[in-house]
Amino acid sequence: MHTTAQQGMKKNIAIIEDEPDIVELVTIHLAKSGFAVKGFGTGIDFLKYLEKNTPDLVILDLMLPDIDGLEICKMIRSKDEIAGLPIIMLTAKSEEMDKVVGLEIGADDYITKPFSPKELVARVKAALRRHVPLRETKKIEVGGIMTIDVTKHEVSVRGMKVELTATEFKILELLCSKKGWVFSREKILDYLWGDEKAVIDRTVDVHIRWLRQKIEADPDHPVRIITVRGVGYKFEE
Repeated sequence: MHTTAQQGMKKNIAIIEDEPDIVELVTIHLAKSGFAVKGFGTGIDFLKYLEKNTPDLVILDLMLPDIDGLEICKMIRSKDEIAGLPIIMLTAKSEEMDKVVGLEIGADDYITKPFSPKELVARVKAALRRHVPLRETKKIEVGGIMTIDVTKHEVSVRGMKVELTATEFKILELLCSKKGWVFSREKILDYLWGDEKAVIDRTVDVHIRWLRQKIEADPDHPVRIITVRGVGYKFEE
């Protein structure tokens, strides 16, 4: 049984990074912002910790000495009880394709080295806001087969729970809040990150593709995300 590593008012942030200087830098700035931080120099150490603890957010380096950061991300997303855990990837890789790969396997955000500590803290705060519902909302029923429970942060299709990342959930919630309305990529990015956004437009496309795979697996599915070419996306039932 996992215990949530959230004591008092502090959120617990786990950073998996093999460069001690970076761990110290991130720890100092997050601590100043009121977070509790636990650093891990290897993927193995973090996975052992994860067996009995669940942090509120993970900052994950891709280039680790033992386990590839992408593999750790996949492991987290494959476990039902922690599949929605917010993950921010931190890496020296800066090519757009590397960012897309990270997002495709389930990362919520992506920051490249060298980075601004202030920006990292802002991204952490934004990811946590997306992960925790900010308002009381009744369940959203879609097409008679899909239910979105905003307060519990859960989605079910035909009675079966669908595991979504925090970012995927927020996009689905936005699209379903006004069915038939077209939301531009810019609108979606504003909803997710607000003034703190510093990501590529393709980020939205990647998350939409994952959403489609998760909620449109049934060929007879009466609900779907529609691409409005040159504009954005809308949800229809």
